Amino acid sequence: MVRPLPVYAVTRASGAELCVLAPPSLSPVLLVDGMSSWWCAIHGYSHPVLVDALTRQARDMAHVMFGGITHPPAVALARTLLQILPPPLECIFYADSGSVSIEVALKMCVQYHHSLNPISPKANVMTVLGGYHGDTWNAMSVCDPVTGMHSLYGSSLPARIFIPKPLTPFDAESLLPQDITALEEAFAEHGSSVAAFIIEPVVQGAGGMRFYSPLYLQLLRKLCTRHDVLLVFDEIATGFGRTGKLFACEWVPPDDEGKPIFPDIMTIGKALTGGMMTMGATIATRKVADVVSNGPSGCFMHGPTFMGNPLACAVANASCKLLLEGPWQARVRNIERLLKLGLEPAQKFQSVAEVRVLGAIGVVEVRRDVDMGEIQKRFVELGVWVRPFGKLVYLMPPFIVSEEQLRRLTDAVCAIVKDLPN
Repeated sequence: MVRPLPVYAVTRASGAELCVLAPPSLSPVLLVDGMSSWWCAIHGYSHPVLVDALTRQARDMAHVMFGGITHPPAVALARTLLQILPPPLECIFYADSGSVSIEVALKMCVQYHHSLNPISPKANVMTVLGGYHGDTWNAMSVCDPVTGMHSLYGSSLPARIFIPKPLTPFDAESLLPQDITALEEAFAEHGSSVAAFIIEPVVQGAGGMRFYSPLYLQLLRKLCTRHDVLLVFDEIATGFGRTGKLFACEWVPPDDEGKPIFPDIMTIGKALTGGMMTMGATIATRKVADVVSNGPSGCFMHGPTFMGNPLACAVANASCKLLLEGPWQARVRNIERLLKLGLEPAQKFQSVAEVRVLGAIGVVEVRRDVDMGEIQKRFVELGVWVRPFGKLVYLMPPFIVSEEQLRRLTDAVCAIVKDLPN
């Protein structure tokens, strides 16, 4: 890098705190973490249950190929996931990370339609502007082409079909006419050629930290079914309780017949292992898995070296059980309450365009892009770790954050954004 931003050395992490060697003296300082290390460390750091799961598994088997053989941690994790995933999603494919799970999902959609029609398969993908799905090749292709941080690669990436991002507010009683029109016109024009529609349910994460109406997904599901387009929900950032539901798709109301709404394929990652190991998973319905498996190839054509890694599976299973056996819903509700209370003063600042909160996500959108290096330094001086980007100063703390720690985070955000230019 020609002009690198300041980097802070972390020597250890425990609970909701990072021990940082703060310049200029490089003396150790404890910072309250408001980022959960990009939203994955929901249990905080060095949780004894996760550390124990990892070390126990390391003594038995750190890694083994996941081809022609299996192992107990992979089986145990699958059984745990099947208890909490929407019932139609029952075929699990382990991946190395969240981005890879997106690659797997998109390949699965293409192979599904190739199995149905090898001569002239549906192959393209449709999505909304403002989305973000990762940094690998096909994942980049379905990120917002302007705000998705990958515009440099635009001309080289597969050309996807983008439609306007959802505008209907999260708590609206009905969809805005422009959202209905955008969806219906897009499917009328492209429904016969696209294999899949991929979207982050309810929350657009790194593409803008926007919350939109679950009713949008209800209509989207209806149109995907009508046009034989596979619906993919990217729950990498939202899964495992972050929005107040175990999975964000649970916010979507039932269809006209009272049946629950679910995608054909879901991707998970980030909080899957509680931030201890890199891992993702792509989960499909039995119908999708059977069509893929019964096609000309006879199986799904993907097999990374570290898929189903025993260490990752063991700690992911421990993380899921730790979440499910604890009061995660009460914790997230309390975080939501305190975020609303603590960030409310920012609504009145001239520098602030909007404050929004959902579950354990708090966002202050300012009117101008922030100076990352300067604002990062000020947060460290106030004893917190917050990593803004663009116009967004946001918080996604670990679920185990204390009320006093959360107040420190919200107080710091308000103190800093108050002085930003408008």
